[in-house]
Amino acid sequence: MKRLLNILFWSVIAAAFIGPGTVTTAARAGSDYRFALAWALLFSVIACLVLQEASGRITVLTGKELGAAIRVRFEESRLGALIPALVAAGIVLGCAAYEAGNLLGGVAGLRLVVDASPGLLTMVAGLAAALLLGTGNTRWIARILGALVAFMGAAFVLTAIRLGPDLVELLGGLAIPRIPGGSTLLVLGLVGTTVVPYNLFLGSALARDCDLGEMRWGLAVAVVGGGVISLGVLVVGSTLGGGLEYERLAAILDDRLGGGAGASLALGLFAAGFTSAITAPLAAALAARSLLGGDGDEKWSPRSFRCRCVWSGVLLAGMAFGIADVRPIPVIILAQAFNGLLLPLVAVFLWMTMNDREFLGDMGVNSTAQNVVMGAVVVVCVGLGLRGLVAAEARVLQATPPGLFDQTALAVARNSRMAPAYRGGFPIAATALLTLKFRPDEAQCGGEDERDMPGPSRGSPSPRVSSTRWR
Repeated sequence: MKRLLNILFWSVIAAAFIGPGTVTTAARAGSDYRFALAWALLFSVIACLVLQEASGRITVLTGKELGAAIRVRFEESRLGALIPALVAAGIVLGCAAYEAGNLLGGVAGLRLVVDASPGLLTMVAGLAAALLLGTGNTRWIARILGALVAFMGAAFVLTAIRLGPDLVELLGGLAIPRIPGGSTLLVLGLVGTTVVPYNLFLGSALARDCDLGEMRWGLAVAVVGGGVISLGVLVVGSTLGGGLEYERLAAILDDRLGGGAGASLALGLFAAGFTSAITAPLAAALAARSLLGGDGDEKWSPRSFRCRCVWSGVLLAGMAFGIADVRPIPVIILAQAFNGLLLPLVAVFLWMTMNDREFLGDMGVNSTAQNVVMGAVVVVCVGLGLRGLVAAEARVLQATPPGLFDQTALAVARNSRMAPAYRGGFPIAATALLTLKFRPDEAQCGGEDERDMPGPSRGSPSPRVSSTRWR
């Protein structure tokens, strides 16, 4: 019984990374490439397990959470107080930016089976999340989330089994790494939606009062179980044969498996969104507490005013955007850029800390094998971080003559406002290609906002760009 409760407790980690983003990315990978990208899911599970175990080991062996370890490491430097504050700001901003997507993802699942207003469903989901978070009991919240994760896993995995996938093809996708043309961003997305910075702080906080074996066992079952659920989503997505629309997917499942399959998909989507809508505010509060509060600081206790302000602020931000049916795209882009920098920094810090004998003792530091595996994971995290930063920044691909109008073109691109790209009803990261022509002899400096001239669409509508017109 104790082991079962431990598994439910650590399932909060799976609840945190299996949200609408993971479901959408895994389903799209299956829809577009069937099982060819399954190996990326396997790698993401290994990477998540390695980094989460390291953050949990710090807490078990030293009694200090990851945030406290960062404070201790930098307390004697000139930026001793600034670094923890910046990391806390990045974690809270990222959680707030994605909270709207979590709530909207859960609502999108419910609307497949319930005919109700999105605003009403968002409000109900947000209030339910607030009631759970208001208890301030991390273990109780974790066990409830564990039960929801088990339900979500049953919905996706049983549906995948009923579809009867080709096991040889599936095992080949897991064992043979390959990147089909055009799939690079999906590969990075499958890893990036599983290995996220705030989960490391969440896992470190959960490791309090655990022994090392108990922590490793619960974490392994939770992360591997989460990977199996993600693989189930990928298999379910493969039935679409290209493109991703949840309404069409639900209809296909109903047609192939019977009337209950679409309902299972809907409830699985709701569970993914709702559990992440709870873990994001919870992780923000726990990260802020460990980064900004001292050991035993009652001002940052789970039921303290400060902790409640953090999680309620994140939750209210998500509810406000969700009820207004507005996607906070600029904030999400900012959060992506900041977290793109934060992930490799936290990963490198973890790697350094796991080799610090003075901090962890001889028995706590990494072995050679652990260093090799963790080093490979850190390299990939750095690559993901660089990719996130590059994707969030405008750049000049080609200019004639080179260098003459580059700064002006970049200013125009950065100030342009575009309708976001959507996939499966959710906003996604996308790259827009703008062609700017400068004609000094026809210069207009009035500053009026005008619509750009339409370019070649190749069958698709041109994106709308609102910016000051330059010629």
